[in-house]
Amino acid sequence: MQLNLVELNSPSEEKSLNSRPSELPFTLQQLKSAIPDYCFEPSPGKSLFYFFLDISIIGLLYGMAFFFDSWWLWPVFCLMQGTMFWALFVVGHDCGHGSFSRHKWLNNLIGHLSHTPILVPFHGWRISHRTHHQNTGNIDTDESWYPVTETKYQSMSWWEKLLRFEVLLFVYPLYLFRRSPDREAGSHFLPDSPLFKPSEKWDVITSTICWVLMVGFLACLTYQFGWLFLLKYYLGPYVVFVVWLDLVTFLHHTEPDIPWYRGKDWYFLKGALSTIDRDYGLFNNIHHNIGTHVAHHIFLSMPHYHLKTATEAIKPILGDYYRASNQSIWQEYWRSYRSCHFVPDTGAMVYHRSKNEITAD
Repeated sequence: MQLNLVELNSPSEEKSLNSRPSELPFTLQQLKSAIPDYCFEPSPGKSLFYFFLDISIIGLLYGMAFFFDSWWLWPVFCLMQGTMFWALFVVGHDCGHGSFSRHKWLNNLIGHLSHTPILVPFHGWRISHRTHHQNTGNIDTDESWYPVTETKYQSMSWWEKLLRFEVLLFVYPLYLFRRSPDREAGSHFLPDSPLFKPSEKWDVITSTICWVLMVGFLACLTYQFGWLFLLKYYLGPYVVFVVWLDLVTFLHHTEPDIPWYRGKDWYFLKGALSTIDRDYGLFNNIHHNIGTHVAHHIFLSMPHYHLKTATEAIKPILGDYYRASNQSIWQEYWRSYRSCHFVPDTGAMVYHRSKNEITAD
């Protein structure tokens, strides 16, 4: 189940993670040495090209929508524009990892310009996403799409199961306000949330202010032009964007054949390999190869446009530890949707089980 990222921001951090005892037949340094050095160097010019390309396409789609002004074409517009919202999110995702450029101010600027229009608080998301990458594959400390235990599953209320397992492709906005189950409640908008350190207060406040201004702008448009205008030109594409975000994240972290770890059996490199590369067909280039996720989790500060090269370089070393799927995305979603509901209460390395496999009392 492929997906996302620890942050190796310094050689000392990388050395510390690489020195952890491991039964893996390779080390982090061996993987890094197999990849061309240029793959680790972001190009501000190339990164900005993708940002402005996405913005230009979004602007073009809005121009076409205003020109034709047709409800008959509205579903097509929503699908196309929502997909571009998702592509823009991925650009901001690079900013959050510091893989957009080596300039913090540029990462923060483009991160806000990418995420604020689609109602994502950049710094709030960046920080919780960092936690996810630092703990990928760890049942107890991962932040995103971690599995619940069998006992937790049995004790969940009907509405918790509804949100978690039935309408999961629409829950991202709720996660921003409430976080995930089994974790201390926390909002991505409040600086005193347990998601954040005191030193991150002003980063969180800055992004929350940007988010509030965007909501205010949408409210002004609604007041001026009406609810149908908001639905037609923003809410429709926004829903498609949310579905993309939840679908991709779910597929990269929820897979029957991917292990999860507890306690001392977990460490960064092993957890980083608990993800899978997915093939999104014609969408691969549109959303900046986000499906190339294994290499991304191992080397989070690598720009998206070098991930395919890095993947080919490390595949011979990873061997069977590299996981990829070329099946239909919806076929894979349906398989995980039906078979991934909880993990056993005990065990150092565990796998998802279906609700039909609940242990009899």
